[in-house]
Amino acid sequence: MDPVGQDINLNSPNKGLGPAGGVDSLTEGGAMGVAAVNTLPPGLTEEEAEELYSDLAKVEEEINTLRQVLLAKEKHSADLKRKLGLSPLNELKQNLTKGWQDVQTSNAYLTASETLDGIAQSEAYKKTSETLSVAGQKTTAAFSTMGTVLSRKLGDMRNSPTFKSFEDKVGNIKYMVVGPRGNGEAVQSPTETNPVQDNAPF
Repeated sequence: MDPVGQDINLNSPNKGLGPAGGVDSLTEGGAMGVAAVNTLPPGLTEEEAEELYSDLAKVEEEINTLRQVLLAKEKHSADLKRKLGLSPLNELKQNLTKGWQDVQTSNAYLTASETLDGIAQSEAYKKTSETLSVAGQKTTAAFSTMGTVLSRKLGDMRNSPTFKSFEDKVGNIKYMVVGPRGNGEAVQSPTETNPVQDNAPF
């Protein structure tokens, strides 16, 4: 048989057949008829070829039987898992948990863990950690002080005559836009109170 044109799908009913399907197809017994082959490989007699084709048919039949047995076993396994309440998600969780445990007990993980522990116990690490801790405390104190100063300055500024004047101007603008009913009442659009002019430029 020509392996290039051969159907290699193991579940295919045409498994082992050539592209034409019948040119060099299997006979009823499952073996390749010697008459169907135009030429025999050199050094192979017709009897040897028939014996090889017979063996090939038996092996393919065994493969099909094993495939059917495997399929039945997989179905039985799925039924048992379903009855036990094992879902694919639970299996994945168990596999991940087991994988993580395997990683934690691996030599690479243990070596890396020991190295990190060694670094954490080193003087350089301790000094760096202490320095960063002090720097964090000083930064926190600086921001706290800055927040207090800003609050005080904003309070002082709010009591200043300039801020009072600004606040009055904003209040006047609000009054002019909203009007005297600006406390929770709906604001009408300017088009509702002023009719649209027919001679508008746009």
